[in-house]
Amino acid sequence: MIWGEKRYRSFDYEMKRIFNSKIIKLSLDGGFTCPNRDGTLGNKGCIFCGEEGSGEFAASRNLDIPKQMESQKELLSKKWRDGKYIAYYQNFTNTYSTYEDLRQKYYLALSQEDVVGLAIATRPDCLSEDVLDLLEEINKKTFLWLELGLQTIHERTANFIRRGCTLECYDEAVKQLNKRNIKVVTHLIFGLPNETREDILSSVKYVANTNTWGVKLHLLYIQKGIDLHEHYKKSPFHILSQEEYISLVVDSIELLPPDMVIHRLTGDCKRALLVEPLWSLDKLRVLSEIDMELKRRNSYQGIKYQKY
Repeated sequence: MIWGEKRYRSFDYEMKRIFNSKIIKLSLDGGFTCPNRDGTLGNKGCIFCGEEGSGEFAASRNLDIPKQMESQKELLSKKWRDGKYIAYYQNFTNTYSTYEDLRQKYYLALSQEDVVGLAIATRPDCLSEDVLDLLEEINKKTFLWLELGLQTIHERTANFIRRGCTLECYDEAVKQLNKRNIKVVTHLIFGLPNETREDILSSVKYVANTNTWGVKLHLLYIQKGIDLHEHYKKSPFHILSQEEYISLVVDSIELLPPDMVIHRLTGDCKRALLVEPLWSLDKLRVLSEIDMELKRRNSYQGIKYQKY
């Protein structure tokens, strides 16, 4: 099983298959907040979340949306000279506002030149009926997906990271989005404190059977200025080695269904903010090692997938 040059169904492969073009995501800050920050559920956010709401590489919220998109296009043109664009509302919770505000921002991003779709990062508990109706309307007009931060299926870890919503809430969100034919991308984090290898892979197996269109696998990294860093200084916990992480990722690829799109295989952190693990700075090496491990095993996505 080979998808282009990879032994897994990569985001790049799937976008070229659908659009016959390189697809470039423009990371945008829509000026949103989060119920885990504004006092509705909490005031500090998730324990691993920084002041930019897990959008450290997004454009500045001091710019309006068209200018953010232009700045992202200019920045990314150094890496990719040609392609079409997905507008990606990344920072904080991007369905957490009024219907009118969301509608205006979504359609404004979609109206920009060479934009062929919309990606929206949000929480499972921020999908009201009117927001779902708006998303269903947009889904009929363009290429849309919703990203949901699950991170883990284990409630003890969810409580520790202050996720603020239950596994049942995630299940219901996926059900409602699937009912409207809206694609879902689920986020998982590997290396959360006190999770074993078996814990991590059980989260992968669960997501493999939730009818989610895509998945993002993130490495837990510790950056300066977040609550997780303070916890780590007081109570150090095991940080995954590069070898451990690569083995976990390849095990996960084997467990995922072959039609699931893998959007990400590791995380990003600004060099100046990163505390641990320092090996993650060499992202290209990590991705290359994942490819080599798949080849060494003569393995591929879905080889161990089991439908429950």
